[in-house]
Amino acid sequence: MAGEIAVYTWPTPNGHKIHIALEELGLAYTPIPVDIAKGDQFQPEFLKISPNNKVPAIVDPDGPGGQPISLMESGAILIYLAEKTGRLWPKSAHDQSVALQWLAFQMANIGPMLGQVVHFRHYAAEPAPYAIERFTNEAKRLYGVLDTRLAEVEFLTGGVYGISDIAIFPWLRYWEKQGVQLGDYPSLERWFNAVAARPAVVRGLAVLAELSRTPKQLSAAERDVLFGARQYERR
Repeated sequence: MAGEIAVYTWPTPNGHKIHIALEELGLAYTPIPVDIAKGDQFQPEFLKISPNNKVPAIVDPDGPGGQPISLMESGAILIYLAEKTGRLWPKSAHDQSVALQWLAFQMANIGPMLGQVVHFRHYAAEPAPYAIERFTNEAKRLYGVLDTRLAEVEFLTGGVYGISDIAIFPWLRYWEKQGVQLGDYPSLERWFNAVAARPAVVRGLAVLAELSRTPKQLSAAERDVLFGARQYERR
């Protein structure tokens, strides 16, 4: 529909961030599946929106000044949506800096490191014990950082739920696959359960969920698209 935000996405942690934020904000949007195992992310029309050939990306027909805007990078999209609506984002400059700190923590640490541990534990073509040990230990360290923070505050920014929580939550849904026991981090587990129970989170996680596939469900051709030489072609 005209005026709706187009969300080019897939049921990945980064995709779910945007689904959840849009549900929390009550913004009208249309999810457009980008099947990353089929190579949809390499199509020229998608690259115009997301030059890094990654999901999610959005096109908002009602961007700043009433002009359309396209954005890639889930962290940037979350900030954009928060600023567009004035919600899920603190009011004070102090708290905005704290929120940005934890959003940056997700983008620089939680996403890359937990992505690596899941890859080497479940997707790698051959066992890599060193990589598994290294990234599992790093995952546990990062969970500990979050647990320490959440022993002091209700949500990551402080007392108010916002985009920092939304950014991190989807990555922690796979704690068992990451070699982590959530119960070892009681403050983090308390926060996790509180976020998971939010109706908008439940709705956001349901977006395109039926399209998700496990490692064992991927064909050899799909694995090659995801992890083979095609990923590294210059476009």
